[in-house]
Amino acid sequence: MKTPLVAIVILNFNGRKFLQEFLPSVLSSSYENFKVIVADNASSDDSITFLQQNFPTVELILLEKNFGFAEGYNQALERVEADYFVLLNSDVEVTKNWIEPVIQLMESDEKIAFCQPKILSYYNKEYFEYAGAAGGWLDALGYPFARGRVFNVLEKDENQYDNSVNIFWATGAAMFAKAGVYKQLGGFYGYLFAHQEEVDLCWRAQLAGYKIACCTQATVYHVGGGTLPQGHFRKTFYNFRNNLIMLSRNLVWQEKVWKIPLRLLLDGIFAVKSMLSGDFLSVKGVLYAHFAFYKWCFSYQGKYTLPKKPMRLLNGVCNEWIIWQHFARAKKYFQDFFK
Repeated sequence: MKTPLVAIVILNFNGRKFLQEFLPSVLSSSYENFKVIVADNASSDDSITFLQQNFPTVELILLEKNFGFAEGYNQALERVEADYFVLLNSDVEVTKNWIEPVIQLMESDEKIAFCQPKILSYYNKEYFEYAGAAGGWLDALGYPFARGRVFNVLEKDENQYDNSVNIFWATGAAMFAKAGVYKQLGGFYGYLFAHQEEVDLCWRAQLAGYKIACCTQATVYHVGGGTLPQGHFRKTFYNFRNNLIMLSRNLVWQEKVWKIPLRLLLDGIFAVKSMLSGDFLSVKGVLYAHFAFYKWCFSYQGKYTLPKKPMRLLNGVCNEWIIWQHFARAKKYFQDFFK
């Protein structure tokens, strides 16, 4: 039986230091049929020269401008032929046999479209990392969280999530994708630029009848915050704007008419809290996000249609409001929401 060809595609923007540190671990992967491609988002550092001089076996795709994460991958993957894509952040250290278990799981079920390994922190390897942990979930109001990470609370990995399960979303930091399905779904929604585009894509995949999985037999270590650290204005802006756009694109109208106004209200409460604590960049991020969302509603919303299912019928959905359970009832960990 032919071993599937896996294309590991690293989207780079001024990430020379990460490529230097982590690319050797990727090239040392034990899987027998893979290639490594760096797609460069018009970097202004010496990334390309460095790669050409030090890693001549790595294929290069040079994009003419910085398309962001979402459209950058769309542009790059149009030029890649493989059975599987692995969308891998440049700030990820992989283990030697990180590919085999994931491909074996995805090959075992034709409905699994996207999958992620276990994501642990590079700097604190006993703990889960923010971007994906042991598989992404969504709460009833559309807040993303993960097995091993609720808001900013990260759990220690004590093998409590070492079961491969269906989830809601797979992290874009190390996302395995069946190439045909990625292209069938049109890839990421490029307008999002960066942040939560993988949640939107996985939601659309579930609506189309596919599954999303986490394979905890494979592990990688993620630095995180390499492009936009926590507390950065643009990070706040993209997270709030993109979450509202994602809800508007994918919710059935019966949920949309009350969940989106409620989310706007909750965003406002967060902005007031931030203002009282002196965090004016977060206030600015939320305000700009809301205005950008309204602009999108009038400009782009009518261009997207797809048969919908209520959120509660999808895998990886918690029917609790985790913002209430976490901040008002002090539930800190993923397992607390299922007791």
